[in-house]
Amino acid sequence: MSKAARARTGTPTYDVHPSVGMIIKWVAELKGKTGRSLDEWMAFIRKSGPKDEKSCRQWLRDEHGIGGNTAWWLAEKAFGDTGTFEESPKTYLAAAARYVEQMYSGPKAGLRPIHDALVRLGRGLGGDVKVCPCKTIVPFFRNHVIAQIRPSTRTRIDFGLALGPLIKASKPRLPKRLIDTGGLAKKDRITHRFEIKAADQVDGEVETWLRRAYELDAKA
Repeated sequence: MSKAARARTGTPTYDVHPSVGMIIKWVAELKGKTGRSLDEWMAFIRKSGPKDEKSCRQWLRDEHGIGGNTAWWLAEKAFGDTGTFEESPKTYLAAAARYVEQMYSGPKAGLRPIHDALVRLGRGLGGDVKVCPCKTIVPFFRNHVIAQIRPSTRTRIDFGLALGPLIKASKPRLPKRLIDTGGLAKKDRITHRFEIKAADQVDGEVETWLRRAYELDAKA
């Protein structure tokens, strides 16, 4: 089924996470910058490196002069904890669907209708909204992250919003349902959240504040 057809039927579709482009570029440049290709690094780490991911990151930095992000990605790849480490749009999109299925498996299965309603709401803002699942969260992007779905408990999704510029500029009156996450003080993108326990709570108030987050990100 095409993306357009899925949208018409209300079935959520997903978009390629911005990190995938970064990974593709990183893989292409890796040998020139470090002397080994990705496959060569994987073989070397598995043969000669430490036996856990944290130690591997430190070993790559200290003994091989590998920078922080590169050491992190190489260690993740070597130990199979890939997160959104996917080397092509096709493999990412296949993984994204699995992430969502796993997120709502077992005791959190009852939260899936809320997730689907939130994705449809995000899609309704405009064609430039991208929905890009990770292992435990589903961020919405415009130019940057504007919102985030997180199934926090068996009974609740936390729907986070990036409202920092608005809060700093005008200190608006917020609805009681919109909870301060402390993100502004911590310089996180997500500054406020709704606690949503049923699909019918994805209402006009949630839409209004999601749209504010979307509009705040109009200029990159």
